[in-house]
Amino acid sequence: MAAATPFRNACLVLALVAGLSACGRGGDGDRPPERGDVAVARVNGGTVWVSDVKREAVAQGLIGEGEPLDPSSDLFRRVLDEVVDQKLLAAEALKRKLDQDPVAQRRLAAARDRILGDMLVEKVVADAVTEDNIRGLYEEQRKLAKRSEEIRARQIVVATEPDAEAVKKLLAAGASFEALAMERSRDAATRFNGGDLGYFTTDVMPDVYDTALKAAKPGQIVGPFPVEGGFALVKVEDRRLEQPITLEAARPQIVRFLTYDRIRDLLEKLRGKARIETLVKPQEGAPRAAPPADAPKARGGAPKPPVPDKTASSPTQGNRT
Repeated sequence: MAAATPFRNACLVLALVAGLSACGRGGDGDRPPERGDVAVARVNGGTVWVSDVKREAVAQGLIGEGEPLDPSSDLFRRVLDEVVDQKLLAAEALKRKLDQDPVAQRRLAAARDRILGDMLVEKVVADAVTEDNIRGLYEEQRKLAKRSEEIRARQIVVATEPDAEAVKKLLAAGASFEALAMERSRDAATRFNGGDLGYFTTDVMPDVYDTALKAAKPGQIVGPFPVEGGFALVKVEDRRLEQPITLEAARPQIVRFLTYDRIRDLLEKLRGKARIETLVKPQEGAPRAAPPADAPKARGGAPKPPVPDKTASSPTQGNRT
């Protein structure tokens, strides 16, 4: 099931407001609200469109924004029934003149504010989150990013230093490092792939690895040195500059950054022009709501979208804690 969108509550209310409005006008006839829209039901002369059903499905988190919904599917039919029910309830509410109740009017006004605000945010975000902006920010950050050195290595972890020395002698005699890792290593995270640690930067490893591998050259076997769980022998296979994150891997974070950045700018401008007087004071000691972890920081420097955690692609730590 798709996650609910940020505008779910507004979408739910939108259906009710639209229902009330349509009932009050006697419907919109056969004019499709969106290009290529298709009528799927009529309720007391008012038309229900495919877009109405999709909007309700998105509001309930049944599909994601922009995802297809087959009109012949059971899900579409179930949501269509709910849209019909909403229109019937709205019509009955009008018949009972509930729309004239002051509480109802305030709630409808609040719903209208939320819907219009959400539509403005969607438009502003759509203007900001373009392919050109995504690629531009990606290239900017790629040029600014500092690339560390990565090491590709394999390891064998055994219980004692004498055991490690014995393995080292076998390696010196021509034994396969990968085979000995599978046969003798105690490190469950790397043992069955020949001790392969993959590429990593030493800052994500325990300090002992940084010290041992600092000057090691490709092909060199280092150790034994003590690690958690025993003693390690490490074979350095390659050294290279850290590979930059790809555009596709960075895209979700860049999109979030551009979204938060543009919304924050919009709200700062609107608040700067408005006269706002808060009549209630926060409770002393009450916690403040924290912004999202990857929301942009205050102005004062070049925008910096969140950098992916190196540990996300680093080797499994296994005994290296």
